[in-house]
Amino acid sequence: MNVNGLNCTYTNENTSAKGIEYVMERRFASHPNEVKQFDTERLRKEFHIPVIFAPDELKLVLTHEDRMIVGGANPVNEDVVLTTDLKELGVTYFLERRELGVINVGGKGSIIVDGTEYEIDFKECLYVGQGAKDVVFKSADSAKPAKFYLNSAPAHQSYPTTKTTLEESESGALGGLENSNERTIHRFIHTNGVQSAQLVMGMTQLKPGSMWNTMPSHTHPRRMEAYFYFDLPDDSIVFHLMGEPTETRHIVMHNEQAVISPSWSIHSGVGTHNYTFIWSMAGDNKRYDDMDPVGMKELK
Repeated sequence: MNVNGLNCTYTNENTSAKGIEYVMERRFASHPNEVKQFDTERLRKEFHIPVIFAPDELKLVLTHEDRMIVGGANPVNEDVVLTTDLKELGVTYFLERRELGVINVGGKGSIIVDGTEYEIDFKECLYVGQGAKDVVFKSADSAKPAKFYLNSAPAHQSYPTTKTTLEESESGALGGLENSNERTIHRFIHTNGVQSAQLVMGMTQLKPGSMWNTMPSHTHPRRMEAYFYFDLPDDSIVFHLMGEPTETRHIVMHNEQAVISPSWSIHSGVGTHNYTFIWSMAGDNKRYDDMDPVGMKELK
């Protein structure tokens, strides 16, 4: 149980995943003056999400930072249904007032949205618009199960459910090996790509020999952000940097873990090995390039 919130549980009784308990953990927003006083344990309890996937379960964390939901579905022997304690969301079904972005980081699978099945392979993305009532996650092979990383944000308008592959994403190369940050950015859900009410979502892949992401760093007070790190060997770590530019802190991240970044915080990282991470944002606008740069000499 989170020290600053309550776990909300819901047991599904009417699907093929009958009897599986779905848990959504609540995390409240934190003021930067308060975060300055946090020790390692408190930082991790507030911002770090250590477990995204569990077999045949839906794991969800609701942060009060722009009401973003971060989580994962890992269907192995059972299908997994998108649902939770609906009282927590104040609706009659999950996406009544929300939209959803999903990226598969495991084996081949599919997502059924109101009876229409979408095959989603490794590093492919599916956007599900507001108003979809039934969402089910499936794996093609239980020996190589799908791992669906998901983000959900409040939505005021419905947009079409849309699948995007890496090849179809808006991609661009950044950085260089001389600065240990040669990487490719893939934008899936954004202003010039798949349309959404406010959710922005994409993926960054670091080249071998590169370890840094988002450095020089930045903030964007108009939007929160969440990172999910994967493609990381078990014996490697990422030091995720956060906090105000003059009050930086770090959180040690392992493979397939996520971290919440408040709008006032920087969000950078350096690993002991190259890796991939999924970034997602929600807030006042959908402009990927709307950010406030932080100079190297400003960091402390």
